[in-house]
This record gives sequence, structure tokens and C-alpha cells, in this order.
Amino acid sequence: MLKVGLTGGIGAGKSEVSRLLAGYGAVVVDADRIAREVVEPGTPGLAAVVAAFGEEVLTPEGTLDRPKLGSVVFADPEKLRTLNAIVHPLVGARSAELEAAAGPGAIVVHDVPLLTENGLAPLYDLVVVVDAAPSTQLARLTGPRGMLEEEARARMATQATREQRLAVATLVIDNDGPLEALEPQVRKVWEELTARASAPGASAPRASAPRSTDDGPT
Repeated sequence: MLKVGLTGGIGAGKSEVSRLLAGYGAVVVDADRIAREVVEPGTPGLAAVVAAFGEEVLTPEGTLDRPKLGSVVFADPEKLRTLNAIVHPLVGARSAELEAAAGPGAIVVHDVPLLTENGLAPLYDLVVVVDAAPSTQLARLTGPRGMLEEEARARMATQATREQRLAVATLVIDNDGPLEALEPQVRKVWEELTARASAPGASAPRASAPRSTDDGPT
């Protein structure tokens, strides 16, 4: 098994890279998706979030009101730490289950927004960073994703800097340009991953630890 950490700042295009890698045959373990699953109605995760933040973070239907919770935790670092302390262990446990189910010959890509921030790079055989300039990130967040500029800047400020992410990268995908320039780069990365997966020693066991999700509930 080849364990790959995939990361990038919000708005950098990591989700598109993850989608393309899955199309090539990677087993993608998406920390953000799992973070949503572990706080679905009826889960211990949602019960713990409500106990910490109150029923006002629920919609009338009883699901988690992510924008409301986001407005709370992004304005208060201590509350953000409280949320992460609830969600991260649950995500880690589920990620480990999915990795184990992938099989010994798989290329497992862990899509982890806060890989850099939480010092998780040593857990993987290599780290792929999807890179974009902060100005590009901001334009994507306030354009296609419809965020207010203040909200977008706040989200970016909770994450590692561009330089910090690049410092842990084994491979870098430049996503500052148009979408059509991305696929050829991802294809080359996949070729590199398959080559490494077939190299002697690629299946050596590595330690596991809880994976981190993005800062916040959205």
C-alpha cells in the first residue's frame, strides 16, 4: 500500500485533484466528507456538538446548521479547538477503517485539509500539495463559491501559509491557472504514484494516527 497525503489551502482546487485521482484508480479517503458523516443526525458526534454548542446549531429538521456553527467557531479559536476535539478523533477512526479496507496493493490518497497545520506529513509515504496563490484562492472563494470577502479571508487565516504547505510537499501541483491545465499535471502525479507503489518496500507498514479535517464544519 502507498499512503499519500493530499492537501492544499481552501480554494486551491484540492477537491478537483482528489476527484481526478479517484478516476485514475486511487482509493480516496476524504476527511471533509467523513467529518460530515460523523455528525449526521443520530450520531454520537452530533450529540457531542450539540452538548458543546447548544441546540441553536441545529436546523429545524435536526441536522447540523453548518453556516451557523461556522460563524461561531471561526470567531473564537477556543470554540474551534472544542469542535476539532470532538470531530477529529471520529474522523481518524473512520479513516483508519477505510484505509484498512483498501487492501495491501492500493494507492490510498488521504485528502486532508489540515495536514500541514497538524504536522501529519510524516504519516504518509509522500505528500502532494495543490498550490495556488492567495489572490487566486480569494478570487475563487468570493466568485464561484459566493463567500463574502471577510469570511473568505477569515477561513484562509486559520490555515497554514502557502510557504508552510510547500515546505512539506513531495510533489506540487500548480493550480493557479485554468482548469484545463490541471488534468495533465494530475496525470503525471498519478504516474509517479504508480511507479512508487510498485517500487520495492512501498508496502512497508507505517504508523497510523487520527487524520484532521478542515478547520470548521463547512
